[in-house]
Amino acid sequence: MSLTTPPENFLPEPASPADSSAAQSARISLHELLLLASVFVVAACGLVYELAAGALASYLLGDSILQFSTIIGTYLFAMGLGSWLSRYLERQLIAQFLKIELLVGLIGGLMPAALFAAHSLLPPGQQTTFRVLLYALVLLVGALVGLEIPLVMRILKKYFKQRYALRDLVSQVLTFDYLGALVVALAFPLLLVPHLGLVRTGLFFGLLNAFVAVWALYLFRYELRALKSHALACALTIATLSVAMFYADHLTSWAEDRFYGEHIVLRESSDYQRVVVTSGNAGVRLFLNGNLQFHSKDEYRYHEALVHPAMAGHGAPKKVLVLGGGDGMAVREVLRYASVESVTLVELDPHMTRLFSTLPLLRRLNQDALLSPKLKIVNADAFGWLEQSSEVFDVIIIDFPDPSNFSLGKLYTTSFYQLVDQHLSAGGYAVVQTTSPLIARRSFWTVVSTVEAVGLSTTPYHAHVPSFGEWGFVLASRRPWAPPRSLPTGLRFLTLDGVPALLNFPPDMARLPTEINRLSNQALVHEFETEWGKVH
Repeated sequence: MSLTTPPENFLPEPASPADSSAAQSARISLHELLLLASVFVVAACGLVYELAAGALASYLLGDSILQFSTIIGTYLFAMGLGSWLSRYLERQLIAQFLKIELLVGLIGGLMPAALFAAHSLLPPGQQTTFRVLLYALVLLVGALVGLEIPLVMRILKKYFKQRYALRDLVSQVLTFDYLGALVVALAFPLLLVPHLGLVRTGLFFGLLNAFVAVWALYLFRYELRALKSHALACALTIATLSVAMFYADHLTSWAEDRFYGEHIVLRESSDYQRVVVTSGNAGVRLFLNGNLQFHSKDEYRYHEALVHPAMAGHGAPKKVLVLGGGDGMAVREVLRYASVESVTLVELDPHMTRLFSTLPLLRRLNQDALLSPKLKIVNADAFGWLEQSSEVFDVIIIDFPDPSNFSLGKLYTTSFYQLVDQHLSAGGYAVVQTTSPLIARRSFWTVVSTVEAVGLSTTPYHAHVPSFGEWGFVLASRRPWAPPRSLPTGLRFLTLDGVPALLNFPPDMARLPTEINRLSNQALVHEFETEWGKVH
């Protein structure tokens, strides 16, 4: 049977005389429900491509709030453009919808894999070329996604017009659309990326788009003129995405091997970040979301400078708190002091503390510090933990990643440092790793001003770490800090004679007026983005 015009009571296949009206009504309701369910899937897929592009931009171009914001803005603009262009699709709506679903599934599903591959193949310094490709794909996928919902609404209106007023149609379609977006918004960071990774997540939802096309092909098979051609296109799209899904791990490994340039001994995704450990002739390196955290050839410089001015300056610290530093390197330095009775390590990601307490290569680096009987590990958000805890510490060591986004930026605000002050003993010291005073001069002094704003005295200092360059720290306390009179034996970088030199800031790193970083303004994140953006 071939239908040239849709009947009043459209069914995807001819009704036999034996079909009762009740059965036909039930079948109509089922088809309507499944078509509306496709709206749910379409919305979910569209949001995944948007989130994947934003995450990739942050991952490959730097963990930046600017990257995520511009990707989302561009994607939404492209969706609006696609919605506007849908007005020009007037004939063969089903065939047009099928083509768009397959294109969205193919391009959107392959986008993360293509961007990973392009980033690895492009020579160093070609970020402009990569950005052009990134935003071109975002515009294309966004425009195609913008075409989908208007077409679905017009299809529903055309084939089920006797059952829908316009207001009911709009409300039902948008309800399923927003519901799909909600489910994916929750699942993307909690389930999809941690368990599938970005590449597989994109491919999985590309397949869902293709299956929506297959369902539409079946439902409206009597309406389509070139049924075999559409079926072949569906089969080829699903086959392509399935093959890419099968080889996703190989692609990710290949791209990361080219990106990191050394033998990768560990690559895993936790609930919070991508963890990569490389090992080569020069040593071991740890990367979180593509950002270098330490290099074994010079990490001792960083950790000795971070820990010992506060610990040795105190004299005989008994209770020590380490915030961040899940690699155990800071704890290793803390345990050099015989006076230490207990160390509390608060690290958000349990994956980090597990790796650095079980993997032999990493245990050797921290000298089994995470297995010390003096240590208590707490896997929690530092901000929330400080709000709930009533403990007081002699030394607090704050070793967070740089404030490259608002989530990290809150850990550099007056609100956070007020909590630190509440947990610091009267004669205690806190120390904060504070980015580079040379590359990010304003960011460094913003942290100093913010610490001072809560009533703590500060002693800024810096050390040269070859892997990072000139790096800054700030001591905070209620009493004046004096250079230590003794240091633990076995240090490789810090000496008593060398400590005063750390406090000397040449003119290109000297203090300048800065804004105080508060939760209400997050001024530091903007400063950090501006300054570090100049070197990427």
